[in-house]
Amino acid sequence: MADVRTQLVARVRGMLSHALGATRGRLTQARTELDGSRDRLARTRRAAARVPQRVGAERDRRLAEIADEYEGQLVELARRTAEAATDEAPGAASAPWSRWRPSPADRHEPAGALRVGAVRLPGAEPVPALVPLLDRGHVHLAGDDRAGCDAVVAALLLRAIGRAEPGAVRLIGYDPEHLGGGLAGFAPLSTAGLLTFVGPGGLARLLDDLVDQIRRINETVLAGEYGSLRELAAATGRRPEPWRVAVLLGGDELSRHERGQLDRVVRTGAACGVHLVVRGIELPDEPNVERVLVGDGLTRLRTAPGLAVRLDPPPPAALVTDTCREIAATVTAGPAPAPFTDLLPPVDQMWKEGSATGLTVPIGDGPQGRPVLLSLGDYPPHALIGGPSGTGKTNLIFAWIGSLAARYSPAELEFYLLDFKEGVSFARFAQGRRDPSWLPHMRLVGINVNTDREFGLALLRFLAEELRRRADAAKRHEVTKLAELRAVDPDGHWPRIVAVVDEFQMLLAGRDAVAREAADLLEDLARRGRSQGIHLVLASQDVRGIEALWGRPALVAQFTLRIALPKALRILAERNDAAQALPRHHAVINAESGMAEGNQVARIPSASDWGTWSELQNQLWRMRPQDAAPARLFDGDAVPRLAEAPDFAALRPVEEAAESRAAGGPRGPVALLGEIIDVQSRSAGMRLPRAPGRNLAIIGTRVDEACAVLDAAARSLHRQHAPGTARFSIACLDPDADSAARTLYDSLGDDAAWYDEETVPELMSETATGLGLGAAPGEPHYLLLYAVDAAAGRLAARAGGRTGLEHLRQILHDGPERRTHVLAWWRGVARMRADLGGPASRTDQIGAWVALDVQGAELGSALYPGTGGPDWYPRPWRGLFFDRAVHRTGQTIIPYGPAR
Repeated sequence: MADVRTQLVARVRGMLSHALGATRGRLTQARTELDGSRDRLARTRRAAARVPQRVGAERDRRLAEIADEYEGQLVELARRTAEAATDEAPGAASAPWSRWRPSPADRHEPAGALRVGAVRLPGAEPVPALVPLLDRGHVHLAGDDRAGCDAVVAALLLRAIGRAEPGAVRLIGYDPEHLGGGLAGFAPLSTAGLLTFVGPGGLARLLDDLVDQIRRINETVLAGEYGSLRELAAATGRRPEPWRVAVLLGGDELSRHERGQLDRVVRTGAACGVHLVVRGIELPDEPNVERVLVGDGLTRLRTAPGLAVRLDPPPPAALVTDTCREIAATVTAGPAPAPFTDLLPPVDQMWKEGSATGLTVPIGDGPQGRPVLLSLGDYPPHALIGGPSGTGKTNLIFAWIGSLAARYSPAELEFYLLDFKEGVSFARFAQGRRDPSWLPHMRLVGINVNTDREFGLALLRFLAEELRRRADAAKRHEVTKLAELRAVDPDGHWPRIVAVVDEFQMLLAGRDAVAREAADLLEDLARRGRSQGIHLVLASQDVRGIEALWGRPALVAQFTLRIALPKALRILAERNDAAQALPRHHAVINAESGMAEGNQVARIPSASDWGTWSELQNQLWRMRPQDAAPARLFDGDAVPRLAEAPDFAALRPVEEAAESRAAGGPRGPVALLGEIIDVQSRSAGMRLPRAPGRNLAIIGTRVDEACAVLDAAARSLHRQHAPGTARFSIACLDPDADSAARTLYDSLGDDAAWYDEETVPELMSETATGLGLGAAPGEPHYLLLYAVDAAAGRLAARAGGRTGLEHLRQILHDGPERRTHVLAWWRGVARMRADLGGPASRTDQIGAWVALDVQGAELGSALYPGTGGPDWYPRPWRGLFFDRAVHRTGQTIIPYGPAR
């Protein structure tokens, strides 16, 4: 039992010992774990103590990064904003005053935003503060800083006029308190009509006018096609109306009517280019009203209420006045003309129009940018152009001709041009040395004809003959108008004819026969030409005092198309003064006989410079028909040459001419004396058949001209005879004529014989003796006597019972019937009468004569039919030719120049 107990105690003790050991092990482990936990706790506490410091540093680092990024973005945003502002308001709209200058916007650029100051951002460049005005809205200023308000007004106005084309902004000032003093710097604009002031009490009238302008623009300019002038300008590239900016600087309380009109302008004005800049008057709260609150140093804008704007200083007074003076001078000088190419159709559309019913072409742009048309047809049939020197009359004619020539082919249209003033501007239409091209439509160009009114009369005669030809053709086809004639006779050549006479009053000046006949022909052409497609365009610097025209109301009434250039007088109706306010390069086009209701204002393109016109002419010249011939060019200052005369080139020897006479052609050789002043460039000729009196006298003291007439006559006669079949006896009795006579003698060769003062009596005696023998007519014999009156003393001496003068009279009397003709130069009418037998002698043996520096009264009834002599006033290198067998009146000729 004890053993059991012992064993049990041992076992208990073993178990307790084991439990104690295990407990001690767990205690040790727990203590170890406790120490580890305490260590971890200490470390955690130490780490936790370091976290705020690290997080703060990271927070500070991130905040610094964010601040740097924000500052960069702010700088970039400010830069982009400044660039956008510069793009929105470039040049004069935002440039600082130190380098400011006008810079008009391109037609496609916006011109509405204008700088008034700058917004300053931390760390960034100042950003321009812009105020929308032109085409955008209105500006209302408020605040106690009056100087600041004045600075904003001056800046807005100066930038507006500097950003627009000169004259495109018109200012209206209403300043009842200071009577315009607030806009004094802009006063130079008033000289060009760009600034008007409205006095106290005139606000209602001003607002009424603005409302009327808005209504007119909506009805006639926008016309429902466009919503605003800005939209129209963007679509067409043209702005037909100026901006109108009304500056209203205070005033009394508005009436009900004024308030209503002001509200209408605010609502509808911006679309029509009508804007308000207002201080001291309340404006309605509309979206297009920019409100500017001006405070001490800082300004607030309605569009950016959270940003403070620092105003720019006011523009320097000198800059304002100088700019306004320059703009006013530019506007007064007038706008630049439009390009000539604006009038022309595309190349593939040239010569596509038909002229059967009339001629209609654009001549320029109207105020709304639409083309203004010029028409010639049954109505209006003819045109009258007027304008002082330098106003663009020639340029308008060039533009009209170019516009017509580009649309109508030479088969549809022909031109005849005559310029009575000195100059060669029309010469470019004909073939020249500088430019071999010519305008294919041109048939005649007359220049420098201020002393040759006969050429104008010849043109009218030519047109009258063409009118008769067309009228006869219309009768044959039983029609009345050109359109009908062309329809029934499509193979005929019936183009419309436009005859332009510049400075036409020269043709009608005076009371002589030329003026009377010219006026009669003009009246007939004006009255009947319309139905046959013949149109007259008469141009003049001033038509006052032209009795031959204004004394014929029936003639003036036919010119229903009136074109008045700036300052033109008496072209339009009496009370129509529209031309007095025209700028340069503009014209009033009126197809209602000058009545005011027919006015259209057109801007005329620049068409008169050589390069502009030459390009078009060369293009049309390359398109010309193969059989086209250059226009006839008559230059009153040029001396024609015999070798270039068509009639001289057509002369043939007598044997060939006989065939022509057998066929009914003219008989006898012809002596060409000079060029007739006419349309066809014909030569004045004297036929020398076997008939009494076929002798020629040249009368006058001008040696060169007398020698030229004799030279042309001899050369043309010599051309009609085979060598050795005619005799030419040349007697030179004036030393001054010796050179010209020797030149002729040398050119005639063996057919010529030379005589001088010593031997001329022998020539007279031998010739008269031969005529007295009564034999059959021999070979033609031409006596060319230079200054025959100089040999009067020697011819008065008797030889064989008769004097040389008696022999000369016998030759004059009997010679022509026996093929002996005298072509003699006398240096005076009295000398010739003395050589013919005295004042009472007959002169019918002189069948033709050419008077040079001889007054018409000196010729008298002995040489000229009627009493008092012809209407002839001598002028250089002109002669009056009269042939008893052909003429009823004298014919002005131009002697051919010396042979080259």
